[in-house]
Amino acid sequence: MAKMNRYQWTLIALLSANFGVVFFDRNTISYLGSFIQEDLKLSNAQLGYIASAFSFAWALAGLFMGALVDRIGRRKTMLVITTLVFSLASVLSGFAAGFVALLGARLLMGVAEGGIMPITQTLIASDVPHERRGLAQGLTQNFGANLLANWLGPIIIVWMGVNYGWRNAFFLSAIPGVIMALLIFWFVREPKIEAARAKPEPGAVMRMLGDRNIVLCILISTLLVAFLLVFVTFTPLYLLNVRGFSQQQMSVIMSSFGIASMAVAFLVPGSSDRFGRKPVIILASLVGMGLPLGMLFVAGNSMTATIACIVFGATLSGIFPMAMATIPSEVVGPARTTTALSLTMGISEIVGGVFAPSIAGIVADARGLAATLWMLAGITAAIIVLALFLRETAPRVLSRRV
Repeated sequence: MAKMNRYQWTLIALLSANFGVVFFDRNTISYLGSFIQEDLKLSNAQLGYIASAFSFAWALAGLFMGALVDRIGRRKTMLVITTLVFSLASVLSGFAAGFVALLGARLLMGVAEGGIMPITQTLIASDVPHERRGLAQGLTQNFGANLLANWLGPIIIVWMGVNYGWRNAFFLSAIPGVIMALLIFWFVREPKIEAARAKPEPGAVMRMLGDRNIVLCILISTLLVAFLLVFVTFTPLYLLNVRGFSQQQMSVIMSSFGIASMAVAFLVPGSSDRFGRKPVIILASLVGMGLPLGMLFVAGNSMTATIACIVFGATLSGIFPMAMATIPSEVVGPARTTTALSLTMGISEIVGGVFAPSIAGIVADARGLAATLWMLAGITAAIIVLALFLRETAPRVLSRRV
């Protein structure tokens, strides 16, 4: 198997850290939800609407950004600009005086962040060996996001909210984005593949949608986005209001998802390079079912048991890069990779990100927060069913079949 050089590892580290900052900012509102609800008098449904609006802006920006970047080829420049803009949006979130202002700030953040991952994964796909693509894209999308957003994020954000107020937490969370924009400007190279500047081909998107794996990846990605947003938006409230944990206990429990997901960033995508994308996705989903079912029937008020359930659910995070980036990039050519990834990520954000949090918020208001865990169980079951129909794309597995 081909080895990666120093620049390729540096690229993975920088872009993974940048996406970690993206998700740190994205998740800030989830971990500060109880503070914001009390101060701005928001309902669960309104929190869901804000999450949905963010996802809608993220999705539309991703779709348009993918086509734009494939045409002009300036991936590094666009990555620096969008990173600076989402940092500004975090500051604006801290100034929000009501529901509408907060909604507007999150819409701007969604627009800025929407194109970051398609651009990022295209940079990775163009620079790393094909045989290491699963590992490289898995680390890029999962490691930094889980280290900064899902492990350290709950602890740091809640600590800032408790000690300095939720507004200052938003202000401080903007600083890392500015730092990452400077690092990307200094160290990241534009990819060598200039075929990305090719003129748009009529019907290219429709041809992509005619591929079974692309359609299945869009559906699976939609469910994964729905799972993650329902989980990070309403599980903190479930732990606080139903199970009776303190703010500090909740932050520790939620951070366990990030710790486990960092290991998953290596194990799940890396295993798929060796054993195949399809079987690894199915197995990871089966293990992930332990999160909602365990919290509903086993964990009770035990902090240790609840953390164990969260760890099981972390295996689902390892599926994200395979469904959103690795499999689509193995289906299309290099010149259309950003478009394919934007299509997968954009549609999944529109459907899963826009509708799932709003529906979950309405259900939580009507049936209680425990109902959101039943939603997570149903989402996971649907992922398993869809994965059964995937065609294998891992180069190493396919070479053994020849």
